Amino acid sequence: MDATASQRRDVAYQLHPFTNLHRHQSEGPLVITSGKGIYVYDEAGREYIEGLAGLWCTALGFGEERLVEAAARQMRRLPYYHQFGGKANDVAIALAERLIRTLPVPMSKVFFNNSGSEANETAIKLVWYYNNALGRHRKKKILARVRGYHGVTLGAGSLTGLAAAHRDFDLPLPQMRHADAPYHFREAKPGESEDAYAARLAESLEAQIVREDPDTVAAFIAEPVMGAGGVLVPPRTYFDRIQPILRRHDVLLIADEVICGFGRTGRMFGTETFGLRPDIMTMAKALTSGYLPLSATAISEQIYRALVRQSERLGVFAHGYTYTGHPAACAVALESLDIFEERDLIGHVGRMAPRLQGGLRALAAHPLVGDVRGVGLMAGLELVPDKPGRGLFDPAGTAGALVVARAQAHGLIVRAVQDTIAVCPPLVIGDAEIDELLRRLARALDEAHDTLTRPA
Repeated sequence: MDATASQRRDVAYQLHPFTNLHRHQSEGPLVITSGKGIYVYDEAGREYIEGLAGLWCTALGFGEERLVEAAARQMRRLPYYHQFGGKANDVAIALAERLIRTLPVPMSKVFFNNSGSEANETAIKLVWYYNNALGRHRKKKILARVRGYHGVTLGAGSLTGLAAAHRDFDLPLPQMRHADAPYHFREAKPGESEDAYAARLAESLEAQIVREDPDTVAAFIAEPVMGAGGVLVPPRTYFDRIQPILRRHDVLLIADEVICGFGRTGRMFGTETFGLRPDIMTMAKALTSGYLPLSATAISEQIYRALVRQSERLGVFAHGYTYTGHPAACAVALESLDIFEERDLIGHVGRMAPRLQGGLRALAAHPLVGDVRGVGLMAGLELVPDKPGRGLFDPAGTAGALVVARAQAHGLIVRAVQDTIAVCPPLVIGDAEIDELLRRLARALDEAHDTLTRPA
């Protein structure tokens, strides 16, 4: 197969997300054509460990025939139907019921979308609709966090706390605000414990709510672990400290489980791992193991009752998508949940996590690694030019891009969040595969360090 021809065609016809478009014109893509288990293969047949599970999503690995067959069976029976005007399909009903019973906190209803961005976009609109239903027309601001990632649509992209997602897209929208991220490695004071740091962040959040006026602040959205912001794991007391503040000021909590949901943190949901009690939960990615696009927004009974009253007043709840509750995607999600249970994937993550986390923490001794953080089967290695000073590379991303390139050369795909290397393998990874992932990553770190320290 002519890989060069595929690269030329890609450059000629595709616009790529989160890509340097100018550089892509000359470098072209890595074209992946197949996958099996934790591995993917390019056009030349080269094998790679998919160390980020695609985009944090392929929990069950590639080539899971049960998911393929679930989609095929459903497409033969009912390939598509909509949910507008009170219509439904039996598969979406079954999945909604299953999710409500699976979620770790009481939820009332599930609304299906197509992506994590849409799940959070729906959450934003429901928060505003809810407060309008209660006559609280000023209570519309939504607090997210610096470095948080909640998607790229207009509303969700505004919640995302990354400058690149805002620059020249005319974002964020005016109702959005950003609070501090729980980033102990970079932002704690000298000698400040994680608990003291969490207390300071909670005080800062409450002060921000008061400054904005609690009567104008509607919701706070948070990932249990901040994925695309650098795999930031919060101090253990962080959510314990901020949740009473949110309740005191009648601010809804939205748990963005798009990355953390379905086993990634070692529990079914990050909400369980960190003791969250959200009013709204959003989920996507591993819901179908990435095999088909599907996301969900779950809401409390209190919110649902307000939506019912308001739709009666207005005559319609005028929100939805053509593919809401797509039957084939819902069938894949149901099969995925069956596999989780039958194979005890949560137990498997519990058994594999110490090996991955321990192996990565051993890399903290590497001269290029300043911090290693993670939970379950997700982790981040932050690279530094000078370990004692915790300096930053100039320009940012220099070392991260180099490590990613060297890892790819050795058959490992990972992602750089500037100079943090994100590791998030499929949940089905085994002992020997973790060891091989670590070996390839260590080799990439060594080669990147040699390049960065080589005399000019």
